[in-house]
Amino acid sequence: MLQRRLGKKPARLDPRTYRLSTSLSFRLPAPPPTVNWAENVNWPMWCNDRLGCCTQVSVASAIRTWTGTALTPIVLSDEQVVANYSAESGYVQNEPSTDQGGVEVEVLSRWCREGYDRPGQTRDYLTAFGYINPRDTLSVHRAIAMLGGLYIGLSLPEYACSGNNDWVVDPSADNSIAGGHAVWLHGYDSDWLYLNTWGGVRRMSYGFFTAHCDEAYGLISRQNWTNLKGVSPENETVDDLVEELKSAAT
Repeated sequence: MLQRRLGKKPARLDPRTYRLSTSLSFRLPAPPPTVNWAENVNWPMWCNDRLGCCTQVSVASAIRTWTGTALTPIVLSDEQVVANYSAESGYVQNEPSTDQGGVEVEVLSRWCREGYDRPGQTRDYLTAFGYINPRDTLSVHRAIAMLGGLYIGLSLPEYACSGNNDWVVDPSADNSIAGGHAVWLHGYDSDWLYLNTWGGVRRMSYGFFTAHCDEAYGLISRQNWTNLKGVSPENETVDDLVEELKSAAT
């Protein structure tokens, strides 16, 4: 039987975190009706069947999505994902009591400050990140379309932790909350949001997203997205957005 672990600690919505929605509205007024930056990708489990490392699986998923857009995908190894999880959360191999998961804003902040392991000789650094209101569908679409995806946290109900079905609201199922789960959204259309989790692809309805998403962050990566893709789908540079976030954080 396929095992699944969670691993996102409760959302810590730091009031100092930059709000991206207004800037994205200015830079990309009308998101396209459909986007999917990671179609037909084979996703690793990245040890999320035995460890609560979903916050780092989402980091690896973002890197895979961004670099794959340029047809040179970078796929972190299991060992690199676990090393990043250990560095950020304090997990010690073979000591289950240290497998406590991660706080999303702390994971992202460390990615900016100290970077994470990745294949090759360089570390991976996030340039900046900002909060997106998960109830604002246009901003969710803009972030996925312009920035290559959206890093989110869910309070996941029990019924969503088994099987490989689409995540939809199901009042008849066990809706008790199993725990927090981090996932990476890499696409959308009018009916679904597209993500990967537990080594596979999945679709999530907007109703499920609204009911269970408790935090969402747009990520800016010059190293993986801007340098490779260069511009948004509407041929707009993200350099001004990067500078705006940096100035707001000082």
